[in-house]
Amino acid sequence: MPDAPDADMEKRYALTVAEDEGGARLDKYLTEALGRKFDEDEARHAAEAPSRARVKQLVEEGRVALLGTRPRPLTEPSYRVKRGERFEVTLPAPAPAKPEGQAIPLDIVYEDADLIVVMKPAGLVVHPAPGNPDMTLVNALIAHCGETLSGIGGERRPGIVHRLDKETSGLMVVAKTDRAHKGLAEQFAAHGRDGRLTRAYKALTWGVPSPKRGTIDANIARSSHNRSKMAALKTRLDEDGDDVTSGRRAITHYEVEREFAGGLVALVECRLETGRTHQIRVHMTSIGHPLLGDPTYGTGMKSRAAKLTDGARAALTRLNRQALHAWHLGFEHPVTGERLDFNAPLPEDMAELVRELEG
Repeated sequence: MPDAPDADMEKRYALTVAEDEGGARLDKYLTEALGRKFDEDEARHAAEAPSRARVKQLVEEGRVALLGTRPRPLTEPSYRVKRGERFEVTLPAPAPAKPEGQAIPLDIVYEDADLIVVMKPAGLVVHPAPGNPDMTLVNALIAHCGETLSGIGGERRPGIVHRLDKETSGLMVVAKTDRAHKGLAEQFAAHGRDGRLTRAYKALTWGVPSPKRGTIDANIARSSHNRSKMAALKTRLDEDGDDVTSGRRAITHYEVEREFAGGLVALVECRLETGRTHQIRVHMTSIGHPLLGDPTYGTGMKSRAAKLTDGARAALTRLNRQALHAWHLGFEHPVTGERLDFNAPLPEDMAELVRELEG
């Protein structure tokens, strides 16, 4: 069953248990399956997917139905799901929430009547979500743009067509009109495959990827061990040789630009052909080269960090985030059709680390 079209109405999600998911508790299966659903939309933040406690509550409230010839509600969270079973989950309409404008400084790179391009600093959350109800980029944009911001009427993410992780810095474009919102969303949905959208990131990785230019093509799904993490999955083929890998396809093109400290660290440019949650961080980790400073995927690098100079170690400590920066953003203006390209140099925290690595 398709999702309800109106954001102000309750939403229904149809889920089918995959072969490798049979036997899981109902609340655990639904939590992970709904997390994947929320990851599918670039403008929807995974953090808004219901928690396991919330899913358990939905089950007990009778909002989960086992579909079949005679659909019936399931109210026991410990029910063990079977492969091939189909469920419908009904999420009630969220309480109306209209973000308020807040006087947060904006680094504006470009602005016209239809859109605005900003440099998002590390540490700034893009839009309100559980745990971050305000002091976000959206609150800053509302204060700056006022009622001209696209979708201001009660939406939690007005104007947002893509996102960056809280601790990732870089360029973002935001729509100020509905027409611009529609045009930009179409370009981001295509992820550059039609040639209109280009995005590039600078990352500092532990070690030098080999080959120095390559493509990582590995599906990404939420980790079965830690729901706050994503994982790159190995390709699985069925008996007919067909790819039955779970998760969603993700493609990252990378190229090593510089090496530091005798190959201990590399500056790598990454270009995305898809836009999955934590994609660059997960993909680079999957080939053995996690990002410096990444608290989620880059742990276990103390022995390598110990080999850095005192100055580089101090700069890495001050960085206190994953070394990832969205340095390039290009797109076709959704109203005028003009080609727009923007570049942003490394922010000072990453630039300082690079200087120390050079020393």
